Amino acid sequence: MGVYIPGGKNGTTVKEFILLGFPGSHYLQTVMFIFFLIMYILTVFGNLSIIILVKTSRQLHTPMYFFLCNLAFLEVWYTTASIPKILAIFLGKSRSISFTGCILQLYFVFSFGSTEQFLLSIMAYDRYLAICHPLHYTTIMDISFSGKLACGSWLCGFLVVVIPALLISRLSFCESNVINNFYCSIDSWIVLSCTDTYAIEIVSFVTAVIVIIGSCLITFLSYIYIISTILHIPSAKGRQKAFSTCSSHLAILIIWYGSTIFLFVKPSKQASFEITKVVNILSLIVVPLLNPFIYTLRNKEVKGALRNLLHWGCYKTHTVWIEKREKSSHKNGDRLYRLRLQILQCLGQLKVL
Repeated sequence: MGVYIPGGKNGTTVKEFILLGFPGSHYLQTVMFIFFLIMYILTVFGNLSIIILVKTSRQLHTPMYFFLCNLAFLEVWYTTASIPKILAIFLGKSRSISFTGCILQLYFVFSFGSTEQFLLSIMAYDRYLAICHPLHYTTIMDISFSGKLACGSWLCGFLVVVIPALLISRLSFCESNVINNFYCSIDSWIVLSCTDTYAIEIVSFVTAVIVIIGSCLITFLSYIYIISTILHIPSAKGRQKAFSTCSSHLAILIIWYGSTIFLFVKPSKQASFEITKVVNILSLIVVPLLNPFIYTLRNKEVKGALRNLLHWGCYKTHTVWIEKREKSSHKNGDRLYRLRLQILQCLGQLKVL
């Protein structure tokens, strides 16, 4: 049950909210828990793998992979801001969330989401410079400038949500504290509030237009110029390869911008909560899961760095194994020779023993 404290004639001060999540049987809740848990683990593993790969591979120390590393780091925290509570709801542990906890969850989810908007537009601009202006790319997008762009996106992402969050925290509630969603969102607060929500709706709309539409325009304009440049590639095979890469990027961008525009540009009391929940899954889980794979799937540099990392791991494993065997055994004839051949085979220098 919710806890209320009298707050005047127009409403009450809510101390906690109840998150409904997805309605259904215990079996359905268990299935959803397993689904969300697997998606969350894959998201964290995939994005952390990108971070480790970029940090350990010198050939990936470029602005493009620096931004990708920022995006991967962001996705880990973006999903962590909401998924653990969702998993607790599916387990039936606790559907309640404190007023302060709800505000903090809303703030961080929206801050990370806004930061992602800025990062995606910066990454698109980076690709535009690299493809359309390759001769000037290294002088424009140097280490200092790329660092400033990344820091600016994080700073703006967290500052732009401050005013909407403050306005939401001052809303009053009269009858219900039950949120028909699996996390705290702006539209959920607007529906529950019994006071005038016109100001917060306007502020949220303006913020969404500035952040989402502005980022969307920069991103897709960059890709329009990129595609225009690709069309001038003389080789048909080169054009096909470039279009294949761009199409995968555009697909994930369309899902991301489509879902965020639906959710944040028009928070409405008339919006269908069931549709909203489905769209929330796209923005909170599907996109963060797909991003690291989409941006690296067809990338030869990433594949090469991953291959080198695996070879290094294989080499270290076999080296440690050999050292242990040498210490435990005085036989150093054919057995040691074959162990060294296994190292060479692992490194790809021999195909057969």
